[in-house]
Amino acid sequence: MPLLVVATGNPGKLKEMQAYLTDPALGWQLVLKPEELDIEETGQTFMENACLKASQVAIALGEWAIADDSGLAIDALGGAPGLYSARYAPTDALRIERVLQELEGVTNRQAQFICAVAIARPDGAIALQTEGVCHGEILTAAQGEGGFGYDPIFYVPQQQMTFAEMPASVKHEISHRGLAFQALLPQLPTLGQG
Repeated sequence: MPLLVVATGNPGKLKEMQAYLTDPALGWQLVLKPEELDIEETGQTFMENACLKASQVAIALGEWAIADDSGLAIDALGGAPGLYSARYAPTDALRIERVLQELEGVTNRQAQFICAVAIARPDGAIALQTEGVCHGEILTAAQGEGGFGYDPIFYVPQQQMTFAEMPASVKHEISHRGLAFQALLPQLPTLGQG
C-alpha cells in the first residue's frame, strides 16, 4: 500500500482531509508531513500553492504527497482575504472581526470558499489536481460553534446555515474541500499503480 504524505500543518484542515481519504478501498496509507518540513507558499493562486506544497514535500521525502490550498474570496473586497485568508489576522476571531469591519455598511456580501488540491509523485511531478468552489455570503455576525476559520460567518443560502452550524456530514458534502475531493477520489485508486 503506497504512502500518501498529507502536506499540512493546520489541524482543522488535516481532520477534514483525513475524513475524505481514510477509505481503505482507496489503497493509500496516510501519514502526516514532518512538522519541521515547512514549505513557503509563494504561488499567485490557490492551485499554484497546492502544487508547490505537494511537489516540495514529495521531493523532500521521496514519497507521494497531497496538499491543498484554500481560502475565502469576498467579492466586495476584490477577492480578499484570498491567498492571505490564514494570515489576515493572528487568530480566527480577529480574522472574522477584520472581515466584518471591512464589510460594515456593504450590501454585496457575496463570497466563495475555494479549495485547490494537488497530488505529486515522489519525484515532485504533479499527477493530479482538482478545485472546488462553494458559493455563499458573509453574515454581519458569527453564527454557530463548529468548524474553524471563517466558518461562523460563511452562510450557505441553500442550506440556510453557516458552515459552523452545519453537521459535519453536510459540510463534508457541499464545502469547497468536499467538492474538490469528490472530483479527486475517483482518480485516486489508479495513481499509485505502475
